[in-house]
Amino acid sequence: MTRLTRLSAATLAAALTVHCGTAAARTLIQNKGSDTLVNVAQAWAENYQKVSPNVAVAVSGGGSGTGIAAMINGTVDIANASRQMKSKELKLAKIRGQDPLEYIVGYDALAVYIHKNNPAESLSVTQLAEIYGEGGEAKKWTDIGITVPGCKRQKIIMVSRQNNSGTYAYFRKAVLGPRRDYKLGTHDMHGSKDVVDLVEKTPCAIGYSGLAYATEHIKMACISKKRGEACAIPSVESASDRSYPIARPLFMYTNGEPKGEIKNYLDWIRSEEGQCIILKKGYAPARAVSCN
Repeated sequence: MTRLTRLSAATLAAALTVHCGTAAARTLIQNKGSDTLVNVAQAWAENYQKVSPNVAVAVSGGGSGTGIAAMINGTVDIANASRQMKSKELKLAKIRGQDPLEYIVGYDALAVYIHKNNPAESLSVTQLAEIYGEGGEAKKWTDIGITVPGCKRQKIIMVSRQNNSGTYAYFRKAVLGPRRDYKLGTHDMHGSKDVVDLVEKTPCAIGYSGLAYATEHIKMACISKKRGEACAIPSVESASDRSYPIARPLFMYTNGEPKGEIKNYLDWIRSEEGQCIILKKGYAPARAVSCN
C-alpha cells in the first residue's frame, strides 16, 4: 500500500557507510514540515540514532504546507503538520498517486503572547477575533479596555505567521472562524520563535505561537472562549484535557501504511520513550505516559 523510499544515486551514495572495505546499508528517512514540531522532530531524530544507528533521519522545517506539499510530490517520507490536511490537498495527493495516512503524535496549547508589561491577564477568543479578524473593531488596546505602558498611541501590533504555516491556518479556523480572514497589516513571521522574539521587544504587540516557545521574558494570556467566562492558561495539562480553548493536535503524515524502518520510527515516536521526549520539549503527549 505504501511506497518504499526512493533514493537518487546521490542519496544512495550518502546512505552507504564503508568500514574496512565492506559497505553497510544505512536507511535515510526524510522528514519535513511544521515549524511548531521541528525542534521535537530534531530531538526524536537525534535520540533515534541511539536506538537504531543504521537509520538517519533528516529533519527540516518550512511550515506545515511545505511538508505536506513535499509528501504529495513524493519527496519526503514523513510530513510534519500542526493542522490537518485540507480537502484540496487530499484530492491533489490522490491525483498524484499518493495515499496520505494521518498520525497524531502530540498536542499543543497554541499560546497567545503579549509583552511582559502588558497589564492584560486574560483575553477571550471573541476579543482575539476582533483584534486579528478582517473587519474587527479592536485596533487599539484601549478598544478592549487595556492601556499598555510604553505603547505609543496604543495601536495593536498584530504578529502572525506566514500563510503556509499550520499555526496560521489553525488560528484562522479556531479563532477567526471558517469564513473570516486576517486583517491587513499583520507582521507575518517565518518561524514560531520569530513571533515570540518580536512580541518580547514590542510593547504594543500580540502574537500566537506554540507553547514550547515560551520564555520567562514574555507573558502568556489566560484564554477564555467568551469574555467573562473562566479562562485557562496554556500548559501541557490544559492541552491534554482540552480545557484550553486553542489546543490542537500535532500530526505526522505518510504516504500509505508505512513499512520497514519508517514504520519502526513512527512506532518508536508513539512509544513511551518517544512520547516522553515530546513532553520534555513542552508539548502534551498523544497518550498518558510515565516519564523519569
